[in-house]
Amino acid sequence: MSKIAQDVIIRPIITEESMAEVPQKKYTFQVAKDATKIDVAKAVEKLFDVKVSKVNTMNVKGHKRTYGRFTGYKSDWKKAIVTLTSESKPIEFFDGMF
Repeated sequence: MSKIAQDVIIRPIITEESMAEVPQKKYTFQVAKDATKIDVAKAVEKLFDVKVSKVNTMNVKGHKRTYGRFTGYKSDWKKAIVTLTSESKPIEFFDGMF
């Protein structure tokens, strides 16, 4: 079953480390846990009208948190680093962050 693009890409990851990769056309997103690399590539191409060259995904373990006397873990999530082709235009959303 094919997913719609808005269900695959949850949010962009805006950190100092991820923004340092933007000039090399590498963009970081939080994606659905069951999304594959192909799903992520198609969703980015559809949402931002760009051409994807490569997708790297990783599962991120939730951090331990203490709330008063109770301890627990935040939710696990999936991160995708998307590399665009050299002739592809940059994603405008990230251009406004500099």
